[in-house]
Amino acid sequence: MRFVKAHGYGNDYLVFEAGELRAVGSLSEFARRVCDRHFGAGGDGIAVVGSADEGEADFNVRIFNPDGSEAAMSGNGTRCAAAALVHGRVWTRPVLRLSTRSGVKTYRLLEADEARGRYRFAAEIGRPRFESAAVPLQTDEPLARVLNHPLEVAPGETVTVTALEMCNPNCCLFVDDFDSLDWRRLGRLIESHPRFPARTNVEFVRVVSPERIEVRIWERGVGETLSSGTGSSAAAVAACLNGLTGRRVTVETPGGTLAVEWREEDGEVVLTGEAEVVYRGEWLKGRDEG
Repeated sequence: MRFVKAHGYGNDYLVFEAGELRAVGSLSEFARRVCDRHFGAGGDGIAVVGSADEGEADFNVRIFNPDGSEAAMSGNGTRCAAAALVHGRVWTRPVLRLSTRSGVKTYRLLEADEARGRYRFAAEIGRPRFESAAVPLQTDEPLARVLNHPLEVAPGETVTVTALEMCNPNCCLFVDDFDSLDWRRLGRLIESHPRFPARTNVEFVRVVSPERIEVRIWERGVGETLSSGTGSSAAAVAACLNGLTGRRVTVETPGGTLAVEWREEDGEVVLTGEAEVVYRGEWLKGRDEG
């Protein structure tokens, strides 16, 4: 089973062509095995690229997390898939449409460094949704927007959150700094909080200026990650909603810097960033596993 390893700012994915996995019984179990960093190839997830319905998109991409759950979308994961397609010359046009569980996303190639396997894309990844039911977040009464909402994470411990659906459920907390906060503990608690029936990604956001934010990410089904495309987009939108930034924001993650624009004219979020193809490999543990 051949694959390509790629990463977006340290958020790494194993990209498989769907035909390579035809004999796999369960993609969820396969993802758990192959993403294991000690006994597998290692990754924050797998991207399975297959054919799409004619006219709808150029390819279909399914994203699976290391715990076996399937994500609706991954900004970095789909960008890794796009980079693998361009690097392998499977796709040679400047615009690529990828069908995901969160809809069709358009990737425009801005720069290509073939020698290093590094590609920069601007991607239209969708419009955020803010209703509590759309996140989804269970609240005592339906909310049109979940802004500065109190969430009890433990007995006697309540945090203030902004929640939204940005391809996936996202919960954002604004902080003054990261060192004085046990954000990994909070991320773990909030990810599986009973108020989030589908679980949630958690972003801890420090506003540096109206044009720049810094983010730490606890990703649903993964844990701590160096970067997240949809998480960075959610953090940028949440900062704008709270009047802390404008609609164009530079997002600094531990793995690197992305650019997010929340367009005013149509509400679309445009995520710009790189993906780097690292190596090609072959999974040798048997075609009938999973």
